[in-house]
Amino acid sequence: MLLNFIKMVHLLFSIQILSIFESMTRPFLSFIFVFLLLSCYDVQRDCKAFHTGTFEFSTVINGEIQTSRFVRSDSLEIEYFEGKSDTASIRWVNACECILTKLNPETNQEKRPIQIKILKTNPKSYTFEYSLVGDSKNKQRGTISKLK
Repeated sequence: MLLNFIKMVHLLFSIQILSIFESMTRPFLSFIFVFLLLSCYDVQRDCKAFHTGTFEFSTVINGEIQTSRFVRSDSLEIEYFEGKSDTASIRWVNACECILTKLNPETNQEKRPIQIKILKTNPKSYTFEYSLVGDSKNKQRGTISKLK
């Protein structure tokens, strides 16, 4: 009789442990499934398509949307903003990163080169991150549209 009682308690205890384990495995398996799905996501980056062409960039300055256009060749970028043009040399570090250096800087701030990294692309635009070279704490993001 005592042996049957012990077997019954053991069986109930085993069932309880299994139910606890089952309730813990569902969230864990869900987490693993979501993690696997997200780790397979690959951001599209066809950066070479944006090495040359005519582009447009809009940003908010003092509460107003300001738009500049620029033409980029293999080694130069000419920006047109508020009726003025500005030329910079462009040096591609790799397919998705470049350094812009103004050719005729007017201030010490303009003498500092700008590092640009393309984060993702689509056929008509790209999202990028930029900062002054050596100032990785003050990175900004933006989107540039390709016109031609």
